[in-house]
Amino acid sequence: MKKHILVIAILLNIIAGCTNQKSNSNDYAQEHLVNAVIWTQYSGEIKAIYYQSFNLAKMQLLENKKNSGNTKPKAVVVDIDETMLDNSPFEAKCIETGKSYSKENWSKWVSQINAKALPGAMEFSKFAKKNNVDIFYISNRSVDDFDVTLKNLQKEGFAFADSSHLLLKSDVSSKKIRREIVSANYEILLLIGDNLNDFSEIFEDRSNSYGFDTVEKMKEEFGKRFIILPNAMYGSWEGPIYNDTHNLSEKEKKNLRKEKLISY
Repeated sequence: MKKHILVIAILLNIIAGCTNQKSNSNDYAQEHLVNAVIWTQYSGEIKAIYYQSFNLAKMQLLENKKNSGNTKPKAVVVDIDETMLDNSPFEAKCIETGKSYSKENWSKWVSQINAKALPGAMEFSKFAKKNNVDIFYISNRSVDDFDVTLKNLQKEGFAFADSSHLLLKSDVSSKKIRREIVSANYEILLLIGDNLNDFSEIFEDRSNSYGFDTVEKMKEEFGKRFIILPNAMYGSWEGPIYNDTHNLSEKEKKNLRKEKLISY
């Protein structure tokens, strides 16, 4: 009898050990995000960067409007996530649960209508309105999240938070067509975003030198027509890091991240 009890105890310990290993693996699956999220949520530097960027955007809006020879109404195109609204709590939840982004867990967060306005973002939208410049929110949030996204923008007090100024993704990730919809009736004075793809389709292909060459060619536009905001948590920059390969395991992603590091 004692022998049987000992065998059962050993088996239970093995099962418990496997369970703990699985749990520990899950706990560290999103560990690479920790510093990025901590910096986003707690650094005074990122807050200063947002204020600096939107202060610059105000100056350039007036400058570009003054120098425009176009008779069309004026507009600014902005991204939403990590540009106007802060989604770092969603990334923190990914770390907490060990789960990466999915349409389901993202929609769960978005449906809470709880993303907060980023520093200077709401004030900039009101500044634009005061100067007779429309704001168009072009985001790759799904059209399925249209109503909750609109409510979130309204809740945070953004100007032009209405259905005619919100263009979300249906089936095409590129924002080119949606920008063209705006430019058909407006002159776009500024584009503001945390991803190069928010500015022009020419940035979408990063297969050549991670997009560095394209940025170099367009360097005069930054601070004048393009206002870039910081996002170390996620973005199109990740694509070439993972060799534009989908469905990689967390271990494979971790190895690729380390392989890309430039050391001395």
